[in-house]
Amino acid sequence: MVKARLCLGAETHSVEGSKGEMISEQIVFVKEECMSILKEFITNHNVQNDVPDPDEILSSEDDETPTTVIRSKKIRRENN
Repeated sequence: MVKARLCLGAETHSVEGSKGEMISEQIVFVKEECMSILKEFITNHNVQNDVPDPDEILSSEDDETPTTVIRSKKIRRENN
């Protein structure tokens, strides 16, 4: 039997595959259940304060100093 236990902060979740099914079917079931639990956890605990405002991103890009492009010089040789 396939079992999984997720510890997400203070929350603990257990998932078990159904008895009698093939191992591959149990793994697929457990994976889908775990993904659903993770999605719900992320949705419930998403902190929007960590995401910068788009205006802040643009202003920080404007503050950068322009870089200087250095081009190589070609040396001309005269035919004598």
